[in-house]
Amino acid sequence: MSRFSEPAYALFRIVLGALFAMHGAQKLFGVLGGQQMTGNPLMLAAGIIEFFGGLMIALGVFAGWAAFLASGQMAYAYFTAHAPRGHWPIQNGGELALLYCFIFLYLASRGSGSISLERALGGRGGKRRR
Repeated sequence: MSRFSEPAYALFRIVLGALFAMHGAQKLFGVLGGQQMTGNPLMLAAGIIEFFGGLMIALGVFAGWAAFLASGQMAYAYFTAHAPRGHWPIQNGGELALLYCFIFLYLASRGSGSISLERALGGRGGKRRR
């Protein structure tokens, strides 16, 4: 199965980025069943990071840096919005925030990958150093 690792990683990155961008679209534009939250500065910042960061991750353009920023945002969201409601993520509703946080941290370590817009445009795109 290792021969499929790069295409699988690209698919993983694209789906993850698209889902994250949808969260941002809800906050910024009030679409996809969400409510526009641009009046709250923290929600505006979250929407910008989620929407544009998600697009960068999905397209594979500076995906490592976008994922690092998104990981921090999700850690912040967990500790400010979820952790005060209970000790365990299953109790405080923070599973998704924690999953995103650690998945983005992993993605930050890998970068855009070999199947990415960044690589297609001549960038390194997360080329692994050995």
